[in-house]
Amino acid sequence: MKANDSQPAQALQHIKVLDLSRVLAGPWAAQTLGDLGAEVIKVERPGSGDDTRAWGPPYVADPEGLPTGESAYYMCTNRNKQSIAVDFTRCEGQEIVRQLAAQCDVLIENFKTGGLAQYGLDYASLSALNPRLVYCSVTGFGQDGPYAHRAGYDFLIQGMGGLMSISGHADGQPGGGPMKVGVALTDILTGLYASTAILAALQAREHTGRGQHIDLALLDVGVACLANQSMNYLYGDQVPQRMGNAHPNTVPYQEFPTEDGHMILAVGNDGQFARFCQAAGRSEWAEDERFRSNAARLAHRAELVEMIRRVTLTRSTRAWVQLLEQHAVPCGPINTVREVFEDPQVRARGMQIAMTHPKAGQVPLVASPIRLSDTPVTYRHAPPQLGQHTKELLERHLGLSVQQMQAYHDSGVLG
Repeated sequence: MKANDSQPAQALQHIKVLDLSRVLAGPWAAQTLGDLGAEVIKVERPGSGDDTRAWGPPYVADPEGLPTGESAYYMCTNRNKQSIAVDFTRCEGQEIVRQLAAQCDVLIENFKTGGLAQYGLDYASLSALNPRLVYCSVTGFGQDGPYAHRAGYDFLIQGMGGLMSISGHADGQPGGGPMKVGVALTDILTGLYASTAILAALQAREHTGRGQHIDLALLDVGVACLANQSMNYLYGDQVPQRMGNAHPNTVPYQEFPTEDGHMILAVGNDGQFARFCQAAGRSEWAEDERFRSNAARLAHRAELVEMIRRVTLTRSTRAWVQLLEQHAVPCGPINTVREVFEDPQVRARGMQIAMTHPKAGQVPLVASPIRLSDTPVTYRHAPPQLGQHTKELLERHLGLSVQQMQAYHDSGVLG
């Protein structure tokens, strides 16, 4: 597709993606590719579609205020896609998907390991039809290993992958115990790793002429994203513990109470600590042997944190943020989601957008954070209704006639 004057060139406008995934991790990867210009065909079950369509309330409302049946959850990860409803448990549906895969550059799926082989839609079968196909499988535990057959869910993986062991207040403290992150973070991170791997495989294809199979597991991603906590264990032989909002490697780096709430103080080096002390009227702390270096502050964490708490209670959050920003000390409020979207920086960056939905009219969505100077992200398709593009896409890509599609529809192959 050639860009015209009204539509800027996009990085992936030459790429066609077949999205067989559901829920979050796979759809997040496909949406990222769609935002970058790829044509994304979302294949869904007739009648029900992606599981998350029903994950409400809240549901998107039409202009009269009536629910459309499209959940807010579904809307978060399915823009820039076109939906076809195909039952590929049926032979005719399998053939439709195979013909589409033969024309696509990328296929994304998140069925259980081996689950698509019975339909002839696994990597081995489809790569024989299209050797250039980049086939991305997203599962809970990967294509091999003793857990490969298990279903994987973000909450489960946050526990098994160690994240919950380092999230939440320490045992013995009020509210202590393991805690998951407030969004399905492992799913989202897996989606981001998937889009990165897909882009790498597409680039490799430019040199080899071949596609390849990408095996992404939520558990692998969860372990990889333990980051410094895993390295603290591997190098220090100490099992990381839950520390609330404190940081294991630097102090002070946590939330502190204020006169009217809480603020975050994120000191990353000795210079920032000295500037905080000056702003707080406690310059002597920066010269105190107990606190002069980060290593010393770590050794005297409890003592220093209590001293800081007594000081931060003397001003409001807003007053502290204004003061500390003047001294170049990293700090900030703890915003509600409402406050996030009212924040002037978030507004200036355009992180809330609106798109036209066929049933609901203008609907709010969260923008992509990707900023490219020459091939910017564009928003071409609102999250589609189930099967919204079935006839259009099958006629354009496979040349099916109206009569053929009607017969498939009548038999239940198409929704």
